Amino acid sequence: MSSTASSSASAPAIPRPAAVAVLTAAALAAGLLAGSAPASAAAEPGVRIHDIQGTTRVSPLAGQPVADVPGIVTGVRTYGSSRGFWFQDPGGDGNPATSEGVFVFTGSGSTPTVKAGDSVLVSGTVAEFVPGGTSSGNQSLTQITRPAVTVVSAGNALPEPVTVAAWTVPGAYAPAGDPAAGGSVNGLRLDPRRYALDYYESLEGTNVRIGTSRIVGASDPYSELWVTVKPQENPTARGGARYGSYESQNTGRLKVQSLVPLAEQPFPKANVGDVLKGTTEGPLDFNQFGGYTLAARGLGTVVDRGLERERTRPQTKNELSVATYNVENLDPGDPQEKFDALGRAVVENLASPDVLALEEIQDNTGAKNDGTVAADQTVRKFIDAIKAAGGPAYDWRGVDPENNKDGGEPGGNIRQVFLFNPERVSFTDRPGAGATTATGVVREGRTAALTHSPGRVAPADAAWESSRKPLAGEFSFRGKKVFVIANHFGSKGGDESLTSHRQPPNRSSEVKRLAQAQAVNAFVKDVLAVDRKADVLVVGDINDFEFSATTKALTAGGALYPAVKSLPRADRYSYVFQGNSQVLDQILTSPGIGRFDYDSVHINAEFSEQNSDHDPQVVRFKP
Repeated sequence: MSSTASSSASAPAIPRPAAVAVLTAAALAAGLLAGSAPASAAAEPGVRIHDIQGTTRVSPLAGQPVADVPGIVTGVRTYGSSRGFWFQDPGGDGNPATSEGVFVFTGSGSTPTVKAGDSVLVSGTVAEFVPGGTSSGNQSLTQITRPAVTVVSAGNALPEPVTVAAWTVPGAYAPAGDPAAGGSVNGLRLDPRRYALDYYESLEGTNVRIGTSRIVGASDPYSELWVTVKPQENPTARGGARYGSYESQNTGRLKVQSLVPLAEQPFPKANVGDVLKGTTEGPLDFNQFGGYTLAARGLGTVVDRGLERERTRPQTKNELSVATYNVENLDPGDPQEKFDALGRAVVENLASPDVLALEEIQDNTGAKNDGTVAADQTVRKFIDAIKAAGGPAYDWRGVDPENNKDGGEPGGNIRQVFLFNPERVSFTDRPGAGATTATGVVREGRTAALTHSPGRVAPADAAWESSRKPLAGEFSFRGKKVFVIANHFGSKGGDESLTSHRQPPNRSSEVKRLAQAQAVNAFVKDVLAVDRKADVLVVGDINDFEFSATTKALTAGGALYPAVKSLPRADRYSYVFQGNSQVLDQILTSPGIGRFDYDSVHINAEFSEQNSDHDPQVVRFKP
């Protein structure tokens, strides 16, 4: 698994609708909420919601008590541990930079008793809560904590929702952060007419609505999906929103999550390119998992646009096809249905490639941390599923890692392996390599050869500490040598999100991937120094974009070319994160591979039902 347009997030250990409030409760206990007023402090009278929200991201009243703040309840969250409600001043101060709505956190186990339409007076303490903790880099959520609530009347009309649409969201994403504040935008006055993040922040807690919108991030197990209110903003060929540069954040993206408990109304299934038709309305929340979120009292209707899983064309007799596929923590304990689905995908969608590099193959006992490192049972079960689906009887090669030295799920020992069709291609075995053995390059006649095949590339290099080491293999196709290096670079964990309070966000994980790319680039250059016409493919989950410093380091000196750039821009993606379709999986070719046919085969990332969160990549060429 991986990434973000700017960061990577693993699935939380608790249901996502509850996660924010669990963090809130923990923050209350740990003192992460900004300012907790002493019990003796007197509440300032006459405070309105816009006074609490202020004209910057941080409330000018943070840490202070407030009393009898008036407003109308616009949304209530009664399930999970993120319980509370939003209320809004139906009048307001007329200042577009100050929100008229705010969230009231009633506690992790206290179900609010108010209802939408109640007129209330709220007393409590103003706080700034940072979802994910201050180290996450996230913006904070202004809220009232430890509330005392008086219901004045019921059944009132809700404040007229603010329409969020293509013509209301600015084209620029965010202002540059203040260098004197470490790049933070927290202290900057909001400019909602100029910047999208400022616009959304100026509506934090406000009742908003969107009209019919295209879905750019499929519904997931956490009952959420992503839409765009800007249909013309960087569209992909299949209905997504493409993240094609660090300046293409896609300002029209907005997460939608239901306020209605699943027991009362199941969340709809939706794929990228489907349409959320009609009006979706509710308060605008901010949480750890995607930032600004429309917490919907009522959802529009999902219209299925019939997105289909792609099928690549078969290779011709003289073409070698090489594919890469991250199969997401595969181990023998996974349901047979997953193996069967992955096997069918190899046969039906990937046209049974001659060589298939797999990422995230776990050991024979999966995440059980018992010292097992062998993965022969995992691979054999996968190969059997491919054969049962009508595919070839693949053979395979790999190198077992050291226990718990390659990152990923503890005990899982994920690694890359090669599958290959022995009826079409042969593997050149040069045995003797172990987990810590570095393969090298030597001259063999007029061509290059590996000292170990399969073998690992520079496993002792500090770049691969707690990360998957590249697996190199030497193949032969119709008498021609082909070198394939399978990779799974370090994840984006630790990167700040696109909605970070620091702008631009800190992408700290790039440091490791940059060093990894330099190590692989150096190895490819070793091969080309012996044979400049050698056919070398660098494949796998690079965990970085085609425009990133990582990719630039891989291609340095003309050693490699990112084959995804041969595709139309609207088709350059292999992963969808928070509504952004982006490149993480790549195949790069050496100069000797002058002509090739490349395909990013979209079968997972855009769909609510996935066998992996990555789309596989295929290249075909004549060695």
